[in-house]
Amino acid sequence: MINSPLTDAERRLILAEDTAQAMRVLQDTVAMERKILRVPSVAIDPEEELLPLLARRMYLAVTDPARPGVGIAAPQVGINRSLIWVQRFDKPGEPFEHYLNPVITWRSDLLRKGQEGCLSIPDTVGDVLRHYTIRLAYQDTSGKWQEELIEGFTAVIFQHETDHLLGVLFTDRLAEQEANTYSMINDEVQLYLEKRLKKQ
Repeated sequence: MINSPLTDAERRLILAEDTAQAMRVLQDTVAMERKILRVPSVAIDPEEELLPLLARRMYLAVTDPARPGVGIAAPQVGINRSLIWVQRFDKPGEPFEHYLNPVITWRSDLLRKGQEGCLSIPDTVGDVLRHYTIRLAYQDTSGKWQEELIEGFTAVIFQHETDHLLGVLFTDRLAEQEANTYSMINDEVQLYLEKRLKKQ
């Protein structure tokens, strides 16, 4: 994965206004902002000097008491770089952690359905099918590659946020699942398997 330096425009945005405050979260209801949300992100250099500031301002955005979330991706603040924050509901204290250049390398066939919303899509929620378990590769702040197996609701958040890095919104996933066929295997926790059709 090639890390290119931040552009002048990206630097200006990260340093804009009061850098002690959260960056503004883009909205898909604004045409120009929707275009940014649709652009696939590129890698970020773990040694980028503005990375700590970008990460901190993203954290302030996702933990804003007025509109808190459980995850955020850099494109949502106008920076098309591979950086996400995720609340780890699978860890003691449910901490927020950030990940550089995350990539999902494996997905389980088992799916779960759960309600999702998005800080960039106001007043919209939907029941999205996501893989129950994923394997995630990412770089830590020292640049070292790590790999982790994640399941349940935390895996859902990772899938939602890494979709943002691809220019994909959860509403796209809703449209996709309408076109596919799934088989429910557990009524209580809404678990499914996708019916895979053999291509002739």
